[in-house]
Amino acid sequence: MTESTTRRILLIDDDPSLLEVLRYQLSEAGHEVDAHSDSTAAVAAFDPAVHQLVISDLKMPTLDGLGVLRHIRSRSADVPVMMITAFGSIEAAVDAMREGADDYLTKPIARRELQLRVERLFQRVELRDENRQLRVKSRLSDARTTIVGRSTIMAQLLSQVARIAPTRATVLIQGESGTGKELVARALHQLSERNGAAFVAVNCAAIPGDLLEAELFGVAKGAYTGAARARKGKFEQADGGTLLLDEVGEMPIELQAKILRVLQEQTVDVVGGQPVRVDVRVVASTNRDLERAVAAGQFREDLFYRLNVIPLRVPSLRERPGDVAPLIEHFVGKYGPDAHISVSDDLVETLSRRAWPGNVRELENVVARLVLLRESDRLTAADLDSSMPSPTRREPSDSLYGIELPADRLPLLELERALIVAALRKHGGNQSQTARYLEIPRHILLYRIEKFGIERSEWAER
Repeated sequence: MTESTTRRILLIDDDPSLLEVLRYQLSEAGHEVDAHSDSTAAVAAFDPAVHQLVISDLKMPTLDGLGVLRHIRSRSADVPVMMITAFGSIEAAVDAMREGADDYLTKPIARRELQLRVERLFQRVELRDENRQLRVKSRLSDARTTIVGRSTIMAQLLSQVARIAPTRATVLIQGESGTGKELVARALHQLSERNGAAFVAVNCAAIPGDLLEAELFGVAKGAYTGAARARKGKFEQADGGTLLLDEVGEMPIELQAKILRVLQEQTVDVVGGQPVRVDVRVVASTNRDLERAVAAGQFREDLFYRLNVIPLRVPSLRERPGDVAPLIEHFVGKYGPDAHISVSDDLVETLSRRAWPGNVRELENVVARLVLLRESDRLTAADLDSSMPSPTRREPSDSLYGIELPADRLPLLELERALIVAALRKHGGNQSQTARYLEIPRHILLYRIEKFGIERSEWAER
């Protein structure tokens, strides 16, 4: 550790005199010290993102050193812990080392010995962090082959992913449909220390609310009629790894409280069974504005803040038109791996001018169609399907789909309700056709019809 690097130490000892001496000696060595004589208050103040070392006495009232150690280890496996024991007895210190302590000192404590031991622990932490960064950089190059993009905005996103991935922090990924939110979640897993365990994704919008709880938490044998065998839920399947709650904004609000408990306690309540401890890093994604959903009472505020520890935003394709060309190249290779297909400049230019409301997913579909239906190995703008929407990029406007936006206010929920009624009317009340028209699953349409209280008389009129 260089002399200019400041480290913060959590120091715990119920002896006020010794506490002050150790605080002074560590501060004199250039460290920042949070000193506590109350061990219970100290563990409550512990923050693995702030404290780089914990030094604790072993013999203390209420919560002893081993209790402190267990609490620290439940919060962080990385922050080193040094124990202080009296009278030169090493038996208690050995027990602490078995529990996961990194070092110990015996009283009386020599200043030089304290500083040397602290320095040694910090050097060990730095070496571990350097090795971790090397592994992250190596895996980041692999992640870049999956997340295609050369734009500055995508480089910034990947840089954020690389910094966040090694932590245990919960991440909320926001972005429009088709931008690649799941790819970002997979990159977070791939770049983390959990990459040897499972990455499990569950689409909260694709599973009816009454089945989603069993899907997430699992079912015990005999929990209900038809449960002939026990079934692990997604949380248990992801134990030791990462769980992606995709489209978390569509999760029924009744289930949100149970998800909050899992995040707080790391325990899942198996349907019809006993609670099960899990070690899972949760990543959530959504194309909804969750803050607006919270304000509308459609999403729990406490769950939002628990998920939104680290927010990431995946940009739309229209925000990074320079990435269209490398994405075309990537998808041509994906759908024509054994062919020698070339792409004309006019095709790249034409596709780069599009607005891409469906984002990368829509571009992938277009390129797949071009490759699979090609008449030659040279793709040009002339190969574009004439039925495709105009390739001209939309300019900023106060109108949308021919609707003039009002100058003062536009209640989004009222607009959504009116749109659903109009779509139902357009398709004669056929819910399947309406859902396809709105590009949402049928059960989501039914959920919104019920949420907005839409009556048959509204769409059947005229």
